[in-house]
Amino acid sequence: MEMPLETQTREQWLRTRDRLLAKGLLGGQGASLSVRCPGGEAMWVGAVGDRAPLLAPWSGPQPAGMARLHAQVYAARPGVGAVAWGGGDFGACLADFGGLLPQVFDEQARHIGPMASASDSDERLGVALRTGGNALLWRHMPLCMGTTSNRLALNVELFEKCAKAYVLAVAAGGKVKPLPWLVRHVANGRMTKDQRNAAAAFARGQLPVESSAY
Repeated sequence: MEMPLETQTREQWLRTRDRLLAKGLLGGQGASLSVRCPGGEAMWVGAVGDRAPLLAPWSGPQPAGMARLHAQVYAARPGVGAVAWGGGDFGACLADFGGLLPQVFDEQARHIGPMASASDSDERLGVALRTGGNALLWRHMPLCMGTTSNRLALNVELFEKCAKAYVLAVAAGGKVKPLPWLVRHVANGRMTKDQRNAAAAFARGQLPVESSAY
């Protein structure tokens, strides 16, 4: 018998948390994770050290504490199904290198997209989220998003890999050129289509289908 969606998303939170922790990709003081529940306005959210997440609303009056950040993301981005705040060593290092990661790799452009400027206030976060990208620095730590919990985990891993390549190149004095505009435009468009499909699935009370195409 298939588990209820609420139970499925709780299990997804636990699996994603353990996966990212095992790879050292959910570090930083106050690091947290959330997974959206389809068909409503609830999310499973918790700090990485919690035994289990809490079920909390992401709409209406803004929740307090760490849940506030996650609620802001879901309210602004209907196609986001999971959020992680905290990351690996190189993602955090971006704060010392301008706080932005140019779109240098094909897979990065396809799944992470344009990175907004670093944010440290609710107002700036709202503007940053409207760029549609799946990663930015929030208070000096990576804030990553994905249409599903699995896509989120892949995006966190991809973001750290790209950040490592960029930080090492820039630190060594190298020049980093972004992908051609047309390549970025096409890849970003496909990412946006995934987000639209995910938003429609959540509105129907369903979990989004993972996209396997480039």
